Amino acid sequence: MEKKAFKGLLALSIASLVTLAACGGGNSNDENEATGATDSEHNVNEEPKEEVTLDFMHLWPWGSLDIYNKVVNQIIDEFEEINPHITVELELLENEQYKNKLQVISSSNQLPDVGMTWPAGFMEPYVNGEMFTPLDDILDDGLRDDFVTGTLEAYEMNGNSYALPLELNIAPVFYNQAMFEEYGLEVPETYDDFLHVIDTFVENDIAPIALGNRDRWTGSLWYMYLADRIGGADALNSAIDRSGSFEDERLIEAAEKIQDMVDREAFIRGLNGLSDQEAKSEFMNSNAAMYLIGSWDLPNYTTNEEVSQEFRDNVGFFKFPVVEGGEGDINSWVGGPGVGLFVAENSDVKDEAKEFVKYFVQEWDKISVEEAGVIPGTQVDTSQVDLPDLFIEVLDELNNASDITLFADVQMSPAVAETHLNMIQTLFGGEVSPEDFAKEHEEALSAED
Repeated sequence: MEKKAFKGLLALSIASLVTLAACGGGNSNDENEATGATDSEHNVNEEPKEEVTLDFMHLWPWGSLDIYNKVVNQIIDEFEEINPHITVELELLENEQYKNKLQVISSSNQLPDVGMTWPAGFMEPYVNGEMFTPLDDILDDGLRDDFVTGTLEAYEMNGNSYALPLELNIAPVFYNQAMFEEYGLEVPETYDDFLHVIDTFVENDIAPIALGNRDRWTGSLWYMYLADRIGGADALNSAIDRSGSFEDERLIEAAEKIQDMVDREAFIRGLNGLSDQEAKSEFMNSNAAMYLIGSWDLPNYTTNEEVSQEFRDNVGFFKFPVVEGGEGDINSWVGGPGVGLFVAENSDVKDEAKEFVKYFVQEWDKISVEEAGVIPGTQVDTSQVDLPDLFIEVLDELNNASDITLFADVQMSPAVAETHLNMIQTLFGGEVSPEDFAKEHEEALSAED
């Protein structure tokens, strides 16, 4: 499969959100009189639909993304009300647990009827193993034009679409404005400015950056941005798609800068032993000044009423700074389509599963923006919804992006992604040189050529 940065996301078209009006019941009584049929006779003659149980596995449990979870449950409740013969049974797992469970159950071809997948390289073995069913029939039934240009392509292989995207994300550096103001710090535009911010917090015994690198992909975000700012978007992308090499000196320099940041105590202590959730808590408790994460986390800084208003009022974001002399553009982002819904090829209730996926995507479009602060994969007319300023600012940045590079581990095959993530953790732990970090990647990628 060709692996690429999804540059088609640059010009996000804005379209009206679709509002579905409930239809009236018509003149059913008149029709009954005309045919001589009574309601009871209709009920007797109508053949009841067979009871169906549909298994749905997702990665938005309570405690991590409560608002997402609430919207999911709302959509399921409404779907079951409309389709009383269908019961949706849920299994909820945290991000890394979900990935591991999906891999384990796929080995015995026991995927849930409906589940979540990341695009590109992540879903490649599932598609090649004929475990996901094509969803083009759903898209051709009036859905295809609803999606932002570039999002559906991330889930296409062999001319078919194997999942429908729910999210579109970029990864800003969120920061505590009150902490910056206390020490007279401004938003950094260059990497040298950024190092000054880090050093100032360190000098005042404050953790500059919250990072939970036990999950590893969190550290990958930092490496990806440095690779982009030093070598431009094509440096890392070409190494992954094999038109270039991971031993490119620009990628090695990015690894060097990661270790320099660690040596400067830029990150919270014990970073490799902390989960992303634990690191997030440190940022949200004002124990760290900055936190790099995808825009899927926007609800915690805008609409989540369980988070204190004082904290939410103090959160801002900035673009990853440019490296002086580097080839990168400050308007280039790490991000892209997030998770999408798949239907298992061997599902015994495939028709109902597809019906559920179609309904879920349509309702997610309408509900998730305002109620959960999500940037969906479908088009959004911001003039029609009441959104916090921070959400609008992030959406505007997404609209004006010069480039959006898909998360490295998602671009890679699962085997290479595992090497990448393990080496990221090792790099932050100072257990590998930047040169050997690059060499391990190159060998893993070359083995799949």
